[in-house]
Amino acid sequence: MKKSNSKTSKQLERHFKGVANHRRIAILMLVFKNSGITLEQISESLNCNMKTISEHTRRLVQAGLMNKSYKGRNVEHSVSPYGKNFCLFIHNF
Repeated sequence: MKKSNSKTSKQLERHFKGVANHRRIAILMLVFKNSGITLEQISESLNCNMKTISEHTRRLVQAGLMNKSYKGRNVEHSVSPYGKNFCLFIHNF
């Protein structure tokens, strides 16, 4: 029986697919430690192409693990509440 606050298996699948890549895990953990970080800063920190980082962050946002907000020409990234749970899980795993 499902608790009212528990996730469906389909919802869990969306979150797990969001982190099913080594680069996305690295991005999620970086953003967890540096809330408000921009796409350019993520790219520089991970020494990776901006287009690659952009696609991975898009997938993390789509998976509900990250949020993005527009500040002028920059896009700032933060970890969502579900993303925080994943970061803590990854850290403890």
